Amino acid sequence: MSDRTPLLTGGCQCGAIRYTLYSQPRGTICHCRMCQKAVGGPFAAFASLPAEDLAWTSGRPAIFRSSSLAERGFCPACGTPLTYAGLDATTIDVTIGSLDTPAAVPPQDQYGAEGTLPWFATLTTLPARETEAKYARLANYQHPDK
Repeated sequence: MSDRTPLLTGGCQCGAIRYTLYSQPRGTICHCRMCQKAVGGPFAAFASLPAEDLAWTSGRPAIFRSSSLAERGFCPACGTPLTYAGLDATTIDVTIGSLDTPAAVPPQDQYGAEGTLPWFATLTTLPARETEAKYARLANYQHPDK
């Protein structure tokens, strides 16, 4: 048990894995094709911090070695992408979307610019609607944010 004060918390969609962060991470976005495939989206959004400032409080992620340089952690129960870590790095990245308060870590840098999809810059010009407008009868089974 740590005597440090938790700064942020997060976890997977089903709640089997939970974690605590003990320092303010730096937000980044990666557009590379490997990150796109790893998160199933047009880019990956990460919160980077010293590895010793991440503590698993419930469960542990499964690990996939995605390259000769890095491995990625994910929930083996629901598949939520959770981490990216260089094999020789002293830092670890957690996915911003897995944070309970993702707005607390705005991206400050972008990587993998060669993989940026041509329509990325137009996202803020698209019409926006609330979730309830599309899914009025939605029953949410995911673990609640804390």
